[in-house]
Amino acid sequence: MRRLVPSLFVESVYEIDLEQLKARGVRGILTDLDNTLVRWDEPDVTPKILQWLDHVRDTYGIKVCIVSNNNHARVERFARPLNIPWVASAKKPSNSPFRRGLQTLGTKPEETVVIGDQLFTDVLGGNRMGLYTILVAPVGEKEFIGTKVLRAMERVAFSILRKRGMLPWE
Repeated sequence: MRRLVPSLFVESVYEIDLEQLKARGVRGILTDLDNTLVRWDEPDVTPKILQWLDHVRDTYGIKVCIVSNNNHARVERFARPLNIPWVASAKKPSNSPFRRGLQTLGTKPEETVVIGDQLFTDVLGGNRMGLYTILVAPVGEKEFIGTKVLRAMERVAFSILRKRGMLPWE
């Protein structure tokens, strides 16, 4: 169960303390795309996310790579115009997409964070790799059918973690 516990929970990427990440020695972010940065049905970057990504990269010098289970065409459409590398059809929580992301960024696990909206893909995968994991609340309510199944499992997992006192933010 410990591998399902994120290092940090915030409502959105905008609440992440980038100054604190930089002070921790973070040089790279592996971020999910759908319902983490934009809604699942939003194909392009929003102005607010663009501003946040620019702030991460330009102000803090933190490199970003998108690691998504969605298909190549969807992820490329979002990432290419932003000059952000990506790993699509990732099969998270497998270790391989996180390894590819680390290799792409040229960072070590201890200097990289994972940001995502799902326990069983982003948090579990990141924790298995020894990465600092940040869980965000989903950006939108509309989701892929497979994600809906995982959300039901997440509710059960959260209930168990809460009863065991394993949620550090509560």
